[in-house]
Amino acid sequence: MHSLDVPALVDHHCHSVVAADLADGALAGLLTESDRPPAPGTSPFDSALGLAVRRWCPPALGLPAHAPAADYLARRAELGAAEATRRLLSAAALDTCLVDTGLAGAAGHPLLPLSEFAEVAGARVREVIRLESVAEAVSATAGAWPLLVRDALGASATGAVAVKSVLAYRHGLAVPAERPAPAAVTAAAGEWLRAGHGRLTHPVLLHHLLWTALDVCAELGLPLQLHTGFGDPDLTLHRADPSLLTDFVRAAEPSGVPLVLLHGYPYHRQAAWLAQAFPQVYTDLGLTASYVGPRAAAVLGEMLELAPFGKLLFSTDAYGLPELYLVGAAQFRHGLGTLLDGWRADGACSAADARRLARQVAADNARRLYRL
Repeated sequence: MHSLDVPALVDHHCHSVVAADLADGALAGLLTESDRPPAPGTSPFDSALGLAVRRWCPPALGLPAHAPAADYLARRAELGAAEATRRLLSAAALDTCLVDTGLAGAAGHPLLPLSEFAEVAGARVREVIRLESVAEAVSATAGAWPLLVRDALGASATGAVAVKSVLAYRHGLAVPAERPAPAAVTAAAGEWLRAGHGRLTHPVLLHHLLWTALDVCAELGLPLQLHTGFGDPDLTLHRADPSLLTDFVRAAEPSGVPLVLLHGYPYHRQAAWLAQAFPQVYTDLGLTASYVGPRAAAVLGEMLELAPFGKLLFSTDAYGLPELYLVGAAQFRHGLGTLLDGWRADGACSAADARRLARQVAADNARRLYRL
């Protein structure tokens, strides 16, 4: 137990969960960012995240902490997906979830709609719009495509709390400081449409989309979230270094639109520097807190070396499994408590300082940023 009581959490970036019963292999497959099968003789449970799941989740299902994975999976199957999901999300004790709706399924099953997710989670839920998903749904001639994309994004974002980009996955974060020329955008749209209107990876269109999102967010008063750092094998890691965004961040500064750098690891210190250097940049630790297991307090401390306390946000980035909500929340609470207890013991801060910092990162920063 920590002397610090971390308050209710606002999860500012997450996804919905699967309601169906999952086979053991399918469930374990959601405990890794890889979309490939594990090596023979291994399991995703044999990882820092696997240890964290076995630490925090079994007690919610009536088992002792660190129960073997086989026992945990058997108990989960005995309870059934609906009851296990209810218990795990209840134990996470989240106040508000801002859900990215750009993903519709996991492990071959649909994710719960937002209304059903809100009911089972016992939390307030708001929507985050996925930029590239909106653009890919627009069908138009090359000349009309840019305007129609802007209109579609504006309509989709009305009522949402943020727009999110996965540019890091599609091409990387090295975004030029200048908007693409209209003629170049029209030509690129023509190439993409003629190629079959599939997954959007053309750098000119991706950069145009980011600037379009900046304009729409400025009009609607919304933050713009950007994935940075590690992810699944679809991503080339060095292209997801948030410091590659520096030219775009400088160019976007006059807009006043908050830019929220998600996850960041292993470039979390670069994200923290950007949050310190530029007033409109915010950052979080996200799913990193779950994946690094026992190192959560250390990595959180590395972010707080530079990130202003009013610029760091909590999120789980949970996806598919309710376990990832509980693990993300528990890892954050424990990690932050451990870190701040150490600061207090060393005389680095007072008890009042620690309580204020915890409130800021856990919920207050998100409530202010997203106008909750």
